[in-house]
Amino acid sequence: MSDSAIIYTDGSCLGNKGNDPGGWAFIYLDGKKEWHMSGGEEYSTNNKMELTAAIEALEFCAKKNITIYSDSQYVIKGITQWIGGWKKKGWAKVKNREYWEKLDKLRQGKRISWNWVKAHDGNTYNEMVDKLARAEAKKY
Repeated sequence: MSDSAIIYTDGSCLGNKGNDPGGWAFIYLDGKKEWHMSGGEEYSTNNKMELTAAIEALEFCAKKNITIYSDSQYVIKGITQWIGGWKKKGWAKVKNREYWEKLDKLRQGKRISWNWVKAHDGNTYNEMVDKLARAEAKKY
């Protein structure tokens, strides 16, 4: 059994003022099966939903080698470039700190390749997670 998985994540918010409905989604592929998971919140922001999608995906995934695709530069750059500096500075003035700390904890012990994919550019799985996340946001 392979110890690797591919995951596509996305978050969506119908507005972005912090008091708008939001949704998140991920698609998990392990070579044999495909899982679609999604959820939402009545009051959120797009960045929180993007982070929630990645968090939920890592909580679901027991594999050690993971390739994650996201159309969120915030998530990709945050986890690959900015997080080291945030931690060194004691997380001072970091928005969504609790989400970043949780994501950081969940990635421990895993080999994760974080990849940015352009939104609305015809990538089948990215389009699917976008639709799932938006559908969740529209439930509220």
